[in-house]
Amino acid sequence: MKLPLYQIDAFTNTIFKGNPAAIIPLQEWLSDELMLKIAAENNLAETAFLIPTEAGYHIRWFTPLVEVDLCGHATIAAAFVLFHYMGYQHESITFDSRSGPLVVTKKDSWFTLDFPVDQYQVAVPPPALVECLKSTSPLEVYKGKFDYLVLLKDESEVRDLELDIIVLSTIPTRGVIVTAPGDDVDFVSRFFAPQSGIDEDPVTGSAHTTLVPYWANVLSKTTMLARQLSQRGGELHCELAGDRVKISGEAILYLKGEIEINNP
Repeated sequence: MKLPLYQIDAFTNTIFKGNPAAIIPLQEWLSDELMLKIAAENNLAETAFLIPTEAGYHIRWFTPLVEVDLCGHATIAAAFVLFHYMGYQHESITFDSRSGPLVVTKKDSWFTLDFPVDQYQVAVPPPALVECLKSTSPLEVYKGKFDYLVLLKDESEVRDLELDIIVLSTIPTRGVIVTAPGDDVDFVSRFFAPQSGIDEDPVTGSAHTTLVPYWANVLSKTTMLARQLSQRGGELHCELAGDRVKISGEAILYLKGEIEINNP
C-alpha cells in the first residue's frame, strides 16, 4: 500500500519555522491502529488524515500517542495541500471533525481558521502545576475545555520559563498554556502537552481558542497579533467573532513524498 505524504510548516512562510504537520490524503479511512502507527512513525506534533465528503473533507488529527479533538496548524497545513497540490478551486474548505464543522478560508498566501471559542473558568491550580512551574508564580490560572491557561507577568518570563515536564505530564489535562502581554505584539504564549506526546508544541492554533477570548477581554479589543515563543516560533493573526475565533497564518511546503506499507 502506497500513501501520499506532505509535510508542511504552518504559521510561517519560512522553512524550518512555525509548526510542522504531516498531511495524508485518503479515499477511505485506514484503521485507527494504523493511523496512530503512522503518526508515531512521523513523530510530529500532528499527522492529519483526510477523506473527501459531499460538503468538503473529513479531517482527523493524531499525535504520536493519541487522536486529538482539535488542531489548528495541521488544519491549515491540510488546506495548504488541498489548494496547492490537489486542485481545490473554491475560496474556502469545510472540514468535518470531532469538533464539528471547521471552515478554512484562503486569501492570497494566508489561511484563516474559523474555530469554536473555548469556555474557560478560574481554576485552582493542581499541586503538580504549581510544582512544575518551579520558582515561577502564576498571576492567574484558568481551565478550558482542553487545557490549563496560566498567566505570567511579562514576555521575558514566558520566554525564559523552564518547566518540569515529568511533573507536568501527571496533570490530567491535554496541556498547559502559559501566556503574558507581548513587548511588540498583543500577547505571547507557549504550549506544553507531554500527556499527548508533545513536550512543547511550536505553534498551537487550538490553544488560541482559549487565548483569544481571554486577551480580548483583558485588552478590550477583538483583533490581535499573537506570537508563540517556541524555539521555531510563529505568528498568528487572531480575531474574536462572537462565539468563534478566527486564526490566520501562512504555510510552506517542506517535503512531498510517499509512504509504502507492506505489512501494516
